[in-house]
Amino acid sequence: MRLVKTVAELRDAIAVFRRAGKTVGFVPTMGFLHIGHLTLVSTAKAENDVTVVSIFVNPLQFGANEDLARYPRDLARDSALLEEAGVDILFAPEVSEMYPRPMATVVDVPELGSQLEGAVRPGHFAGVATVVTKLFNLVQPDSAYFGEKDYQQVTLIRRMVEDLAQPVRVVPVTTVREPDGLACSSRNVYLSDQERAAAVIVPRALNEAERLYDLGLDDPAAFEAALETFIAAEPLACPDVVAVRDPDTLAPVASVQAGPILVALFVRLGSTRLLDNRVIGRERTEKREAAQ
Repeated sequence: MRLVKTVAELRDAIAVFRRAGKTVGFVPTMGFLHIGHLTLVSTAKAENDVTVVSIFVNPLQFGANEDLARYPRDLARDSALLEEAGVDILFAPEVSEMYPRPMATVVDVPELGSQLEGAVRPGHFAGVATVVTKLFNLVQPDSAYFGEKDYQQVTLIRRMVEDLAQPVRVVPVTTVREPDGLACSSRNVYLSDQERAAAVIVPRALNEAERLYDLGLDDPAAFEAALETFIAAEPLACPDVVAVRDPDTLAPVASVQAGPILVALFVRLGSTRLLDNRVIGRERTEKREAAQ
């Protein structure tokens, strides 16, 4: 594996692979890797000749009172994991390399980025879209791999790629979970022992959403209220976002039962916010449409 830290080094390395006609798979990360990241890497490796991973804690996507300064970092550990996984290039730039002067250009997808997580983290998704666009320009991947845990992010990046005609295939990869169902996340390390035990309320709430859907609950407001009550029964959990949305547009739905729904959760335990989601009812909708 080659570790590169400058844009010039990265471009030179990519050019060699391009001249050889190699396909490039790209996994952008903020580091402190876990099994979910390594699943993205293995998927990229299976589908491409060359695999590139970036590790960059992007300041543009953090708000003023968020966890930029304390976000977990361990480049030596991450490098060892990626080398063992067979990654070809690790791009790990400093902030000064990615942003040598303040950015005058911002990429934004406000229709998708201002709701759900974006409603409680204003500017977050503009920071994501900007850095992903810059990384796509530098790496020039054929395919880029993102975890479905960040469903809103994947939806936004897909739309950005479509709107800007970026020549990249966006590949969502199924969320990897801990044995008790909690979605793998670098931020799980923030949780105290008590908070970690309580965090199981998040995947359990998604199971509760499945149950409510199967019972035929149709009113979105009542559905969301029932899930909020379920989560709030855990004293350490505070549901910041509980939303039922269209899984393709992220728009609110008029009826839960009319088609597949996205259940999006953004739950706070102490100072840590945990994301999770589930698309429910797609199989039922497909069967109904096939029968018509």
